[in-house]
Amino acid sequence: MARKIRRRGEGTIRQRPDGVWEARVSLEGGKRKSLYAPTEHALLTKLRQAQRDLEDGVDLSANTLTVAQFLDKWLSAAVKSSVKAKTYITYESLCRTAVVPRIGSKKLAKLTALDLQSLYTDLSDAGLSPRSVHHVHRVLHRAFAQAVRWKILPRNPCDGAASPKAPRAELTVWSPQEADSFLVATREYVLHGLYSLALTTGMRQGELLGLRWSDIDFKAGTLAVRRALQWQRGIGLVFTEPKTPRSRRKIHLSQTALVSLRAHQDRQAWARNAAGATWNDNGLVFCDAIGDPLSPTNETKRFQRAAAKIGLPVIRFHDLRHTAATILLIKGVHVKLVSEMLGHSTITLTLDTYSHVIPAMHADAAAAMDAVFST
Repeated sequence: MARKIRRRGEGTIRQRPDGVWEARVSLEGGKRKSLYAPTEHALLTKLRQAQRDLEDGVDLSANTLTVAQFLDKWLSAAVKSSVKAKTYITYESLCRTAVVPRIGSKKLAKLTALDLQSLYTDLSDAGLSPRSVHHVHRVLHRAFAQAVRWKILPRNPCDGAASPKAPRAELTVWSPQEADSFLVATREYVLHGLYSLALTTGMRQGELLGLRWSDIDFKAGTLAVRRALQWQRGIGLVFTEPKTPRSRRKIHLSQTALVSLRAHQDRQAWARNAAGATWNDNGLVFCDAIGDPLSPTNETKRFQRAAAKIGLPVIRFHDLRHTAATILLIKGVHVKLVSEMLGHSTITLTLDTYSHVIPAMHADAAAAMDAVFST
């Protein structure tokens, strides 16, 4: 016969005919939730935890959510409207391909740090790089942090799991001499201005391809970064807001950049006349033969072919940005100015990214002290 016991502050518990212990907890809206355990002591432990969670505002009625169901809600409600389309696609892809097939059926409320640790091991054994597994960990940590804010979880299970350390990729950059020789060798190229601006400003490829003539003030010698060109799956080429608020910035141009931009402007005027009525006036600084936006992927390939033809190390287009930053730091430009020029969100990001340059500057620091103090 089932035995009911009411303990002060603990609600009603009972032992069912099959020997399992059960407790019922009152939720908002008149709902009740049942808890089960093989022993009275285990049930009391569960009950006290549930009461603590209720006091903290945790929504115990959401305990039926699976990990897959929660991630779907999180992506649609919290992610899609708050990040760029490219970032959303990355998050959705990681959840769909790496997480859901492995732990998607688990109840979110019962997910543990050990489950996540096993997930990371499984992904590593499947051939994912430490960097990719670490990225999965970061995405899940963000997702479950939202679950805590929504009062669905009392704590973030990712806090107790350790993802593989993502080794920092070695930057591949050109030396100042290689960068200069590239600009000299490509002086007659149609997109010489693009390469010149990339190497002298450190702008991202999307920012360069989204640049309009109205963004450039030749008299002041500056340009304003206001948008970026991006390829989005299922849509194509679109103009987007800059990557971060700090990415929306003004850059002072070198004489090298200004000269190449004026030459590019003249070259584009000839192309516009040649295109005639077929010219689409988008106002873009860098465009195709009829004024339309350039494909980032195609321009990367064209740039790499040019580098190979000249005999220089073949690097990514994005490495021109790293090359520009490295040259500035080697030449003694203050890291804060470099950070602002690149549009980094923090100066810490600049220091971490270009830490390879810092040791070479130590000798300069020592020499500066010697110039002040006599021995």
